[in-house]
Amino acid sequence: MNQAHQRFLQVLMSHGILEASVIRGLHRHCCEVHKVLYMHDKLDDFVSIINKHLQPVFMQIRKGTDENDGKKYYALLNLAENDVTKMASDYGENELELFRKTMDIIIDSDSGFASSTNILNLADQLQTKKMKKKEIEQLLQQFVQDKWLIEKEGEYSLHTRCIMEMEHYIQNTYQDVVKQCNICHNIAIQGHICENCGIKIHLTCVEKYFRGQSGPRCPQCTEQWMQEIPAFSQESPETPSTSQVSRVEEGRRKNVSTASTRTRRHL
Repeated sequence: MNQAHQRFLQVLMSHGILEASVIRGLHRHCCEVHKVLYMHDKLDDFVSIINKHLQPVFMQIRKGTDENDGKKYYALLNLAENDVTKMASDYGENELELFRKTMDIIIDSDSGFASSTNILNLADQLQTKKMKKKEIEQLLQQFVQDKWLIEKEGEYSLHTRCIMEMEHYIQNTYQDVVKQCNICHNIAIQGHICENCGIKIHLTCVEKYFRGQSGPRCPQCTEQWMQEIPAFSQESPETPSTSQVSRVEEGRRKNVSTASTRTRRHL
């Protein structure tokens, strides 16, 4: 693993997760800075080399897809722990309990979202240590900032990073509740549900599957698909601007020491 690989890993470690278009630009930037041969179609090989060196410490860079808009992401995942305890170095016991209860609401809902009101109502249900509603509001902001949750019009769902990090935990803990997308067969937190047979499909998979169809029908039961077909904008350009790469590099300089400390705590 050369200096270009090390720089790439440091940047990703400082952010946890980055959009694929930014990752492609970062790949080029790291190769150019350290005068390493750059080939735009060799990103997967470049990442594979890093993953071989991460294997002994039970970490891995993986690709994932945002359920909400279909954008591709790369995330640095901790494979040593598969549940909420991997957040233990950053949050208190009662904060982790709140996160678990928030996950319960999100996954149990058809929409894949939990309203802020329902989460705030958990204040008196915590067994570890009670929290004031103001404290919960601040904690939710921190969960969003740390990319465990996303917030949309006062409702919360699981961030792509969270789904990728805790996939096995979600499958094992909520095996009787969580659904798989009928199209891509990955976990489906957000999505549309067939009103007849109950299958769930990611919004982006709905858009791709039914694209161009005048009378869309459920792929499972063939009944008419009653949900509105969403429309998504095209994916980000192949190569991001220099300013985007500079911003993620700035994150590396500011956060890499903190991220390294957190990583060591997890292992």
